[in-house]
Order: sequence, then structure tokens, then C-alpha cells
Amino acid sequence: MLRNQKGFTLIEIIAVLVILGILAAVAIPKYMDMQGEARAKALEGAKAALMSSATMDYSKGLLNGAYTASNGPAANTGVVVGDYTGSWTQASSGSVTVTVTNGPTNWDQDLPTGTNKSKAFRLY
Repeated sequence: MLRNQKGFTLIEIIAVLVILGILAAVAIPKYMDMQGEARAKALEGAKAALMSSATMDYSKGLLNGAYTASNGPAANTGVVVGDYTGSWTQASSGSVTVTVTNGPTNWDQDLPTGTNKSKAFRLY
């Protein structure tokens, strides 16, 4: 009588659950690493956008006569680039430092160790 019933045996179900457990144990840490890396890459993009914004400001100032080849934008705060907000400051040597100060919810959580929110570059 029981030979005509179809379905999975208990051993088959346990084997599938073990395989799913192993896959979950491997996939979840990878997913967490990907979130941190994605936030770090978004931060890099925001810094690049701030660098571009500072360069554009300097270029406009050169065209308008407000800046010279050895004098650029001193500082700018509250610069909005996409979902991020930042600022830049200038040293007398023409070096500009951009800093991301704010972003979307949890933008600065789970960043990989050593991730810097600032970047210096030579403007002129």
C-alpha cells in the first residue's frame, strides 16, 4: 500500500537543508563584504565629483578673472554632489583637499578599514 505514495524521504530533505545551510554560510559574509565595498566605491565617486566641482570652480574663476594661475578658490562648504555633501579647502601651494561630510543613510557604516573621506590633489 505505501509503495504507491510519492514524495521525498527524510534523508533527502535533510541533505537539501544541509546544502542550503552551507551555501548560506558562504554567501552571507560575501554579501556583507560587498556592501562595504559598494559604500567605499560610492565614497570614491563622491570625492571624484568634489574634485571635479573644485576644478570647475577654479576654471570658471580663471575665465572670469577672479582667480589667477597661482590663486584659486580658498574654500567651499556644503557642496552637493549627487547624494553626498562635501567641502574643499586650498593650501597656498595650489593643493586642494576635498572632504565628504555627509551622504545618504548609513553612508559611512561598514566602510573597509583605512577608507579615507578626504583626498588631496594639485589644482594648479
